[in-house]
Amino acid sequence: MISEAGRTFIENCIKADTERDKGLTTPDDIERFDDILYGEDSKWQIMDVYRPKNFEGKLPVIVSSHGGGWVYGSKEVYQFYCMSLAQRGFAVVNYSYRLAPEFKYPAAIEDTNLVYTWIMANGEAYDMDVNNIFALGDSAGAQIAGIYAAILTNPAYAANYSFKTPEGLKISALGLNCGKYYVRPEEPDGFWSELMPEAGTVNERRLISVVHHIKDNYPPCYIFTSNGDFLKDEPKALTEALDKAGVEYESVEYGTKDKMLYHVFHCNIKSEDAKKANDEECAFFKKYIK
Repeated sequence: MISEAGRTFIENCIKADTERDKGLTTPDDIERFDDILYGEDSKWQIMDVYRPKNFEGKLPVIVSSHGGGWVYGSKEVYQFYCMSLAQRGFAVVNYSYRLAPEFKYPAAIEDTNLVYTWIMANGEAYDMDVNNIFALGDSAGAQIAGIYAAILTNPAYAANYSFKTPEGLKISALGLNCGKYYVRPEEPDGFWSELMPEAGTVNERRLISVVHHIKDNYPPCYIFTSNGDFLKDEPKALTEALDKAGVEYESVEYGTKDKMLYHVFHCNIKSEDAKKANDEECAFFKKYIK
């Protein structure tokens, strides 16, 4: 059962996200395919695919892992943000996954693997270019995307998981936004006690910390935070790990001394600051299209 703090967090997220997206509708230039079953659970394991209308040929793919502290969120909450990415010239996969505390770690990672397995098997039917797949996530979703990239590129780390990744899958680049990449042993429990099977032991915290599992074949990364983000110090440990492994990246903090931007500001597609961040992240991805 979720804690009182968790319930309050979810209530606040629902209120903020509803206000953020008020008045938004599906853009006229977007074609959407909704509620595609990628697993066996019709409540949780569903996804949408968005494409620019009237585009002939295959498109590079963005797979979006939503945020929400591992206890909140869905593809519905991220639909307008993800459709705005599709307008930038991508086929975008927007998926829901099983949430804690009902489903403990690694349920979300297992679901993520099912999504990529579905893409590799079915993507061509939606004119997806499966040789150019990009992954992004924010907040908890950045941890999910970052960990899944580590599973794909670090066989020793992948051995911690029982599933098999799809043959031929390669993530061309990662977008890691306002994320959590290092769970320190001394940190307060936070949501770890609800997410992890053993309530967030030292070993579990290491297991879910992206920074511990990066090798030299890790995908190039576009990393951003903002000056008002409560996780704005997180990229430091991540960029140190990427430097050590020799992985390419760009790291950006958005906002100015005259304008504070807060956690996951980029999901508010009505904002010019979000437009700038999302434009620049998609431009980074396009550098790696082959």
